Amino acid sequence: MRDLGCDGIHSTVRGIIDPSAPVPTYAGLVNLGGFVRGVPVEARPGTCHMIFGKRAFFGYALAPDGEVWWFANLPRPDEPARGSLADIGTGEWKRRLTDTFADDFGPAKRLIEATAHELTASPIHTLPRLPRWHSDRMIVIGDAAHAPSPSSGQGASLSIEDSVELAKTLRDQPDPAQAFTAFERSRRPRVQRIIKQAARVNNSKAATGLSRVSRDAMLPHILKLIANSKNSRQLCGHHIDWEAQ
Repeated sequence: MRDLGCDGIHSTVRGIIDPSAPVPTYAGLVNLGGFVRGVPVEARPGTCHMIFGKRAFFGYALAPDGEVWWFANLPRPDEPARGSLADIGTGEWKRRLTDTFADDFGPAKRLIEATAHELTASPIHTLPRLPRWHSDRMIVIGDAAHAPSPSSGQGASLSIEDSVELAKTLRDQPDPAQAFTAFERSRRPRVQRIIKQAARVNNSKAATGLSRVSRDAMLPHILKLIANSKNSRQLCGHHIDWEAQ
C-alpha cells in the first residue's frame, strides 16, 4: 500500500511523512480577486495584464466571452491572524481597493467598482523548501511538496507536471520507493528555481517609498532581460518526454 498526498500548502500528509517539516511562510501579501462583465478593457482575449501600482499590484485577463477576471495583491507586513480577514465585508474591501488603485494607470478601479459578487481575501503563503518529499510508502506532490507564491504563475502547472512525472517514474522504476526517490531527484531543481524567482517578484510587489521608485525605474529593463533569458524559456517551455526511459 502506497499513499499520495496532494492536499495543498497546508498539507496533513506532509506532517505525517516528516513531523519536523517546516510550516508555510507568510509572503507579506494579501490576495483578492473577482470577475465582472460589461466593463471594457484594452486587452485581447486570452491575454493577462499586470500592473505594478503605487501601493499594490493588480492583474486582469479578458476571457473569450467578454468576462474580465481580476486579482489584487495588497502588501501587508504583519501576517493576519487566522480567520481575521473573513470579518472584513465586501463593501469595506471594495472601498480599500478602490482607494488603493485610485491613482494608478489601468482599469483596476472600474473593475472593482463593477464587481457584484462577494469578495474574500486570503494571505499568501509559500513553502520555500521541504527537506523530505517522501518516505518509503508516502509522497507529497504539488503545493504539498513545493508551494511557490502565486506570483510565479506556475503553481497549477507544477502540480500537473508532478502528476505526469510521478506516473512516469512509477512506470520505469522497479518499485515505488525507488520511483519516489527518482521523482524527487528530477523535480527538485526545477521547482526550487521557480520558488526563488517568485520570491523576487513578491518583493517587488511589496515595495514602498524609495524602494518602489527604484523598482519602477529598473523594471522595464529587468522585464526585457527576463523575457529574453534562457531561464524564462525553460520556465514556460518545460517539456516531458513520456516515451523516454
